[in-house]
Amino acid sequence: MWGPNTITYVSFFIALYFESFLLVTFLSEPARKRRLTERNSNTAPSVAIIVPCFNEENTIASTTESLLKLEYPKENLSIILVDDGSTDNTANVMARYARHPRIFIHTKENGGKHTALNAGIRIAKDADIIGCLDADSFVEPDALGFAITAFDRPEVMATTSAMSVHAPKNLIQHMQYAEYIFGITMRHILSSMNSLYVTPGPFSLYRMEVFKKIGYFSHGYQTEDMEMALRMQKAHMLIENSPRVRVYTKAPSTITALIKQRMRWTSGFLRNMLFEYRGLIGNPRYGVLGIGVLPLSIFSIITVAGLFLFSVFQIISNMIHMFIVSRGIPLSYILTPHTFDWFYFPITTLLLVGIVLMSMTIIFMIIGKQISRTPGKLTKSTASYILLYWIISPIWLVRAIADTITNTHHTWR
Repeated sequence: MWGPNTITYVSFFIALYFESFLLVTFLSEPARKRRLTERNSNTAPSVAIIVPCFNEENTIASTTESLLKLEYPKENLSIILVDDGSTDNTANVMARYARHPRIFIHTKENGGKHTALNAGIRIAKDADIIGCLDADSFVEPDALGFAITAFDRPEVMATTSAMSVHAPKNLIQHMQYAEYIFGITMRHILSSMNSLYVTPGPFSLYRMEVFKKIGYFSHGYQTEDMEMALRMQKAHMLIENSPRVRVYTKAPSTITALIKQRMRWTSGFLRNMLFEYRGLIGNPRYGVLGIGVLPLSIFSIITVAGLFLFSVFQIISNMIHMFIVSRGIPLSYILTPHTFDWFYFPITTLLLVGIVLMSMTIIFMIIGKQISRTPGKLTKSTASYILLYWIISPIWLVRAIADTITNTHHTWR
């Protein structure tokens, strides 16, 4: 009988096996050679960076300034700012750059992020490489130099960056900082198996021929970057990762904002998989992505959400039971202090596997920080991650599943 305990054991051991597999892949010789890439490209293709904006008056200037500081031949770099019908002061801030020779400004009616990106692609029709950068993100000066080396290999159609949180201030942002550093390692390993299924908005680069062959960005259930990556995978296009391409993004600072963001991401993933790219799931034609990464991603979402709901049910049931039982127990007994003895602390297999899993997660964070050379300390962020992530993440998973079932949609902002 597959009860909650059995499901938990199976889930933990699958996660342990998968993380071990990823670690072995990271240590393999091919993966090691890929990490030795330096800024040694002899080519400087024309690059257009598109920045889609919607109500980004507080960050668009900093984002643009970071792009102007890119160490790349100026004659081969253009920046396209697309205002997707902002209702704040974004258009006026963008207007300050109207006279800059390398910056193009385009204003359009609100239609969603994918329409803003597509407008930029049409403007940059002669560019060899199309880059995307969210208007709340910032790049290091050497980012483009490192990213462009990926395209020295003609089979590479896109490359992704090493994202981290910009200036985390509270526990929620520190938690995300640790999560993003962990993600740097994950993306790097998955790219070595051509198993990336997201080309994130913060500084992903594409060859122009990608859009000519498989089309422009689509709505993708408000996850256009994921939908594009899945479409590329379906067309057997190679997506690379460049861990030395450092980009910083502004993370949600409240639990409410974080849950809203992650609900959109998770429900977008589920909808894309269930309604658009079901043929990739379990399909050996797509390698590790098809037979491993996508099925395990779906399994983990459903399992974590299910176990969370069962745990909440158990806690409520136990509280009701304790309340009923306590009515027949003298108050003096309830208030009697009880001592805790570590000798009687239950050391179970599940607990040990959980400790190993958390230890490997921390190792992945350390690896991500090293291969990307991201500044900052991990101590506070790791503690925040261990303390908060397992409590908060099931909430957005449950709500994302509910949104998918009820066909509830969320806005870009």
